[in-house]
Amino acid sequence: MLKLTLKTIAALALCLSLPALAQLPVTANADHKTMLASKDSKLAANKKLVYDFWREVFEGGHMELAPKYMTETYIQHNPNVATGRKAFVDFFSQFKKPQAIAEKVAAPIVSMTAEGDLVTITFVSELKDPKDPTKTYTTTWFDMFRIENGKIAEHWDNMQKMN
Repeated sequence: MLKLTLKTIAALALCLSLPALAQLPVTANADHKTMLASKDSKLAANKKLVYDFWREVFEGGHMELAPKYMTETYIQHNPNVATGRKAFVDFFSQFKKPQAIAEKVAAPIVSMTAEGDLVTITFVSELKDPKDPTKTYTTTWFDMFRIENGKIAEHWDNMQKMN
């Protein structure tokens, strides 16, 4: 038992003596056109639907366009927003006011993937370092959508409950 403890202490000392590894920053992909492409026309259309929804409704604040992109019975898995297209519009209308719609999504996109009826869009997220609030670090954020009959029917993200 003592022999194992000495080995464990030696291994720990070795690990602590190694230089600390720095996290590689997450970087966005500026080539949105390539991310939207797919050899499968249905997958490409699903990605374009999510991309345009993000640009026009979410970033552009044009909640009046929600019916163009979302089913009325839209299912929401974000714990801060109720289910239903109307609930989405009511919630985000509090924070988003209509503005000019940009040609590209402004948020820093890392990737867009589509498989079957699911589309995932991954973003760079920059956060304050809890150990040193004067510094920031990058990580990823995702939103996943299920497409049904050409509209967004369901949404998931990694949001936690807010107070």
